[in-house]
Amino acid sequence: MLTRDQLLKMFRDSHALMRGHFELSSGLHSGHYFQCAQVLQYPKQAAAIGRELARRFRAKRPTVVVGPAAGGIIPAFVTAQALGVRAVYAERVDAEMALRRGFSVTKKDRVVITEDAITTGESARKVAALVESYGAKVVGIGAIVDRSGGKVRFPGRKFAKLFSLAFETFHPQDCPLCSEQIPVTRPGRIPRKSVL
Repeated sequence: MLTRDQLLKMFRDSHALMRGHFELSSGLHSGHYFQCAQVLQYPKQAAAIGRELARRFRAKRPTVVVGPAAGGIIPAFVTAQALGVRAVYAERVDAEMALRRGFSVTKKDRVVITEDAITTGESARKVAALVESYGAKVVGIGAIVDRSGGKVRFPGRKFAKLFSLAFETFHPQDCPLCSEQIPVTRPGRIPRKSVL
């Protein structure tokens, strides 16, 4: 069993907790950011996280684990590996989630959705709606880090997080860091470049 202290040590040792001015995937701003990829780049750590997420959902008998790209891809893979099931990921297409690259789920599938960090839960909700549109059943939602400090809820669904911390978030129009004109960083996004 992976303890909260062991997990926090992984984050500290990997320098995964960043301070600055960040725009989260939810559109909210924060002075803190969890770069879970810094922890997940090490296969031993990623596998330990996957085993712990899998332990939380094994009784639900999932057949596939789905993660929203990009942050949920590795957690989905290592969780699925520990469960002995398929791993797929959903991608944003015009602000909505879609299964691409030949991925699919069916009415027979029991799905666990995994995320690296959750703030509002919006990505997980969109993935849940997506897989349910195929007739699959969502049996749980898992996250490495719950940034909401326990405020995020998924009524009617099992939600398991490995640890929870509350860092203040702000709507851009109310952000004190914006007021101080501190440049904002979008750490999870790839800047668009010209193909030519």
